[in-house]
Amino acid sequence: MNADDFGPRLYDELRAMARRYLHRERPGHSLQPTELVHEAYLRLGRARDLPCNGRTHFLALAATQMRRILVEHARARARQKRGGAPRRVTIPDDLCDTPRRLLDVIAVDQALCRLESISPRQSQVAEMRLFAGLEVAEIASHLGVSDRTIKKDWRVARAWLVNELGGPE
Repeated sequence: MNADDFGPRLYDELRAMARRYLHRERPGHSLQPTELVHEAYLRLGRARDLPCNGRTHFLALAATQMRRILVEHARARARQKRGGAPRRVTIPDDLCDTPRRLLDVIAVDQALCRLESISPRQSQVAEMRLFAGLEVAEIASHLGVSDRTIKKDWRVARAWLVNELGGPE
């Protein structure tokens, strides 16, 4: 199976995912949800050998691509502007108990990369929760572990990310 087998059936889900991503960005972001979905889909489509084992796996792959696109976009905008400020994203309410706050999308990406070097599964869980909006059961099924394990991984990853990103403001 490849991305072409899943795309048409999941287009609405991908757009919802893109809206969630962009909702966390600063107002007036130059990317639109449709552009983000199309770019992610094109990148997934280019990888013809990409093993895709069902809906959840496809959404996880799409989440990774969307995250990369946003990070690349943020880096490009920062380079274009002299002294360009980092891009900001809103941290979801379920990531910490404080009101929503803006975070640098590049800082979130770097934190997830650092977490991946410590615990690849916790990094995957965080990415799938934050960027794909997948539920615990979906992630557990995709990763082949129990719901309880995913809940534990998410609690640890969430606490780690809050600490890495400066804690509650």
